[in-house]
Amino acid sequence: MEYGLEFYRGRKVLVTGHTGFKGSWLCKLLVMAGAHVAGYALPAEGTPNLFELCGIEKDMVSITGDIRDLESLKMAFAQIKPEIVIHMAAQPLVRKSYENPVYTYETNVMGTVNVLECVRQTPSVKSVVNVTTDKVYLNREWEWGYREEDTLNGYDPYSNSKSCSELVTSSYIKSFFESGKVAISTCRAGNVIGGGDFAADRIVPDCVRAAIEKRDIIVRNPYSVRPYEHVLEPVTAYLMIAKAQCQDPTLSGCYNIGPDDVDCRTTGELAMLFCDKWNQASSDKVRWFSQYDGGPHEAGFLKLDCSRLKRIFGWKPRWNMETAMEQVVAWVQAYLGKEDVAVCMERQVREFLQTEKL
Repeated sequence: MEYGLEFYRGRKVLVTGHTGFKGSWLCKLLVMAGAHVAGYALPAEGTPNLFELCGIEKDMVSITGDIRDLESLKMAFAQIKPEIVIHMAAQPLVRKSYENPVYTYETNVMGTVNVLECVRQTPSVKSVVNVTTDKVYLNREWEWGYREEDTLNGYDPYSNSKSCSELVTSSYIKSFFESGKVAISTCRAGNVIGGGDFAADRIVPDCVRAAIEKRDIIVRNPYSVRPYEHVLEPVTAYLMIAKAQCQDPTLSGCYNIGPDDVDCRTTGELAMLFCDKWNQASSDKVRWFSQYDGGPHEAGFLKLDCSRLKRIFGWKPRWNMETAMEQVVAWVQAYLGKEDVAVCMERQVREFLQTEKL
């Protein structure tokens, strides 16, 4: 399987949410592929953050703006005149969505409306990927993977707002893009891990912070099962889909992107795997233990069926969870050692792609 990243050389690509963790990895990949990359997002959140650490801003056009501001977004589209749009701007945290549901819905639902409205009014756009989440499905806590045809109805405000984003996209496709002039897909990716994620309330960043601070890792729900995958799995798949549907609009649709069943791990297993890899790489040992903190509802069991992506594109995950965690620890060790994290990212991208040239 090849991703066909040579397609992007010289093409104009607009990424919303480019200052985030996934957005930074995606932009690094696009820059390496020779694309003309532009981003539209709020300033990178927190210190440290991957966007600033990897210095990707110097290699692209970075526009500061709120996805909720339609007029500002229209100006960005008019300035960039993109051919490809990857929509990633979002309020991405479950717990934060309970704290501020209005902002979550405004960003994740109306943000999608605004992007698609700009696409509708921008003749240069040929291909759009709307990035949602594995949590868009009505979670029945069953043991098999959710398929793209299953009911959408996320439980919490974050998950539900992403379900709404899917419905908005479906409506815009039927109402304005039936001709196929603009090919649009939604991608529902599993839980991503990777170097440079400093977000709160995510298991791997929590593990990294604890290891750096030389304290025990606290896991609030060690039995919850999630489809964990390295961040390069979904971002390369987004680009593969965007390229394919640009060349053949009949390939547009909804796609799950997740690991094979063997890598759908419990949170406790993931914490244990991090400890194993960290303790192999560092003289400062770390351990984890369970401590429930009485937080809001979160799904207990979640798995994706990625048969459609595999059947249509011949896709399969490239890194198992062992390798993915090794790469996370390697990135953190490079960061702590004051190495150039951009070089580390480029090395990991090339290792992931193996035979493909950038």
